[in-house]
Amino acid sequence: MSGRIKMKTPLVEMDGDEMTRVIWQWVKEILIAPYVDLKTEYYDLGLARREETGDAVTAEAAEATLKHGVAVKCATITPNAERVKEYGLSEMWKSPNGTIRAILDGTVFRAPILVKGIVPYIPTWTKPITIARHAYGDIYRNVELPAGAGSRAELVLRDSGSGAETRRTIHEFDGGGIVQGVHNTDESIASFARACFSYALDTKQDLWFAAKDTISKTYDHHFKDIFEEIFEEEYKKTFSEAGVRYSYTLIDDMVARVVRSEGGFIWACKNYDGDVMSDMVATAYGSLAMMTSVLVSPKGVFEYEAAHGTVQKHYYRYRAGEKTSTNSVATLFAWSGALRKRGELDGLLDLAAFAGKLERAAVETIENGVMTGDLYALSRTENKRQADTEDFLREAGKRLSVYAAEK
Repeated sequence: MSGRIKMKTPLVEMDGDEMTRVIWQWVKEILIAPYVDLKTEYYDLGLARREETGDAVTAEAAEATLKHGVAVKCATITPNAERVKEYGLSEMWKSPNGTIRAILDGTVFRAPILVKGIVPYIPTWTKPITIARHAYGDIYRNVELPAGAGSRAELVLRDSGSGAETRRTIHEFDGGGIVQGVHNTDESIASFARACFSYALDTKQDLWFAAKDTISKTYDHHFKDIFEEIFEEEYKKTFSEAGVRYSYTLIDDMVARVVRSEGGFIWACKNYDGDVMSDMVATAYGSLAMMTSVLVSPKGVFEYEAAHGTVQKHYYRYRAGEKTSTNSVATLFAWSGALRKRGELDGLLDLAAFAGKLERAAVETIENGVMTGDLYALSRTENKRQADTEDFLREAGKRLSVYAAEK
């Protein structure tokens, strides 16, 4: 590879928080900058900057993603009461991911990164399970209130034309309690369904959609109906021709099916279900840090990120001057995925090829026995050794320098 690869269009780069923010910089310095003349439009989504801008920076980053088409995002803190106190926040800012997903109106596809020597906790899982997570609504766009003793919560729907109101009593509180309202839109559910069907065809994988329509007879049943209608009208024939199946089942039945399966399919989930189940699947395959995540918008926009959080405990140790052995693979794959997509969209074959070499370097470093502590505890590789965070990246960098020189 002679000289550094030139980029045409910038990536939208969203920086983040804590240990992943540290890893973010190391990945760029050690693995990307020597080979790519990196061109990004930078947004700092660290919690301090979100507080400073009243969280406007999050929406600005999402709008930039719509403009440029490809983004890469570092893990960020979604503050709870403890974080509000720790960072001196003026309010408990919403999840940046939730805000970005709402603006992009996409679907999140998460799949495990498989490496030799790491056997899943469920040994029958010999193929990846891809979680397709709806990226809008549910509790991520909720409205919630504390309910005082003697209060009554109602659901009120007002018709825009006649002004007529439909009311349903949610609960009458004798003592204190809480109440929450969630919503979704036909447009977003339909986009979710089409994204799942298209992704299943592209990857030649069966698609399962799971919800709880027996209990949620309006909300979840509406998801089921929209999926079924779009499948019958737009995808049934092409699924049959491709030898791919679509099925709906109750989510509790789906969990049982997943555990007994060998993998190799897409599991479509509503927003909260996908949030939880993607972590379960990632952990069962070996590590939360070994899972890719890409948000695909119906507008043809892509946002890549790691599926895990900011690794708070490791960051406190790093800040105290200690070495950490934090797994950087998912963050690395977020960068490689974004670089590959940018290369594909801009016709830069060398940039797309570099992304593959970057991933190969990381995977083969692990398969040849150098890995972080989470994988060291799981790996069946002989002559393995535990590396600290930066050491692993530099070992991967040695392999990458060889692969980058290949024609």
